Amino acid sequence: MKNKTEADDVFQDAFITLFQKIDQYKFKGSFEGWAKRIFVNEALEVLRKKQRQLHIAVNTEIQIEDNYDNTSENNRISITQNELIKHIKQLPDNYRMIFNLFVFEGYSHKEISEKLNIAEGTSKSLLSRAKNLLRLKINEETSKKVS
Repeated sequence: MKNKTEADDVFQDAFITLFQKIDQYKFKGSFEGWAKRIFVNEALEVLRKKQRQLHIAVNTEIQIEDNYDNTSENNRISITQNELIKHIKQLPDNYRMIFNLFVFEGYSHKEISEKLNIAEGTSKSLLSRAKNLLRLKINEETSKKVS
């Protein structure tokens, strides 16, 4: 979520859902994993609704060419966790959603595509664009610090 208030709302809604569905937990696997799925799915549902409201045209996103040159991958920079989180929060909703699901939640592109009803290639493309945008923002900030 973009801000703490939104995150708190989703968190509260997820807890309500968890308590409503507690009788569905079958004691197979960890309770933590089961609960985590509820929380992730609740956040995804909020983002899906928001995505529909914003009329984000995912299909047009995948037609833009990715011009990132992998040869610069060796240029490592250092950034604090707070700075990174700030940049992630500034990503467009669809980029941030895919980035978080893939990087932090560990979902595969196939799982993301199934959960969000998008093509697997779209997930890969949006992740690539999110990484490139983050890289640009971080490079801009780093160059400002050096100057």
